[in-house]
Amino acid sequence: MRLNLTGHHVELTPALRGYVEKKLLDRIARHCDQLIDVHCILTVEKLRQKAEATLHVRGCDIHADATDSDMYAAIDALSDKLDRCIKKHKEKRTQHHAGDLQGIEPTAQ
Repeated sequence: MRLNLTGHHVELTPALRGYVEKKLLDRIARHCDQLIDVHCILTVEKLRQKAEATLHVRGCDIHADATDSDMYAAIDALSDKLDRCIKKHKEKRTQHHAGDLQGIEPTAQ
């Protein structure tokens, strides 16, 4: 799994890079074992700090972004959004195969 980290109008310090790696990779890798690539862009626009990421997972691409007044808060919000998106993607994949059992009624005992 690769992590591409890009900064627009912001200097990527080792502390910021380490924080992104810790928050995104640890949290996402816990739920998704088929992660291929992560591309994260950190942007500063006047007083807005924006963090956006695209995950390349086997079968689809997942995109999320978050904006806050603090870059670390934006990264936290981004990791929360990506965590929810990964869980939703996993549920879609597992529910697809369970559709055959919906027509069967349980037997009374």
